[in-house]
Amino acid sequence: MDSHIFDIVLRSVLAFAIMMVIARTLGKPTVAQLTYHDFVATITLGAITANLTFNKQTSVSELITALLTFSGIAYFLMYLALKNRTLRKWFSGQPTVLIQDGKILENNMRKLKLTLDTLNQELREKNIFNLEEVQYAVLELNGKISVLRKPKYLPVTRKDLKLKPNIRQHFPIELIMDGQIIEDNLKDNGITKEWLLSQVRKRGLSIEKINYAVKSSNGSLYIDPFEDHISQPIDQE
Repeated sequence: MDSHIFDIVLRSVLAFAIMMVIARTLGKPTVAQLTYHDFVATITLGAITANLTFNKQTSVSELITALLTFSGIAYFLMYLALKNRTLRKWFSGQPTVLIQDGKILENNMRKLKLTLDTLNQELREKNIFNLEEVQYAVLELNGKISVLRKPKYLPVTRKDLKLKPNIRQHFPIELIMDGQIIEDNLKDNGITKEWLLSQVRKRGLSIEKINYAVKSSNGSLYIDPFEDHISQPIDQE
């Protein structure tokens, strides 16, 4: 392999490994939702990582130093934001009300450079096609809009119907994946292998023929075999 190509490959692997460590250090919230300082840190770290991969005129040690420095800044700002509400509001911003008591707040929309088309799109993605249904709409720090419907447009719940919540729900438990039993999940949740095998046999299957099996939140067992028995699958190329 050409030494130049090998050097790029080596730098790319090193850059990827460093960014994975940094991402895990900064934590899931940074990955899930970008606040102002997260956005700046992400762009800067991305630029430095690209230089680490392709810029041979700058030494690896210098680029790694820059990466660690900016990572330290991002982590320090995150720490300050956790400790001080005023700084948190400045670093990360704060939610902005767009609709209050069914009225669109045009001034807030203008400050955010947010158009009515964008607002309507966000509402439609929440299955709200009529603005009259909205009591409050808030633009969150991650750029998504949270909506509270007016009482008369809220869905009916079991409590509204005065029905007793007779179904106890649990977190779904994955039992089989890719034809293999997930032994740890069986042990952690007190599920016996014998019970699972009996449920599989009832459906005329074997473990090896199952793509995915999960005990759902309501206690029922969902099994998806590898063989779907669908003669004309949709969108198959």
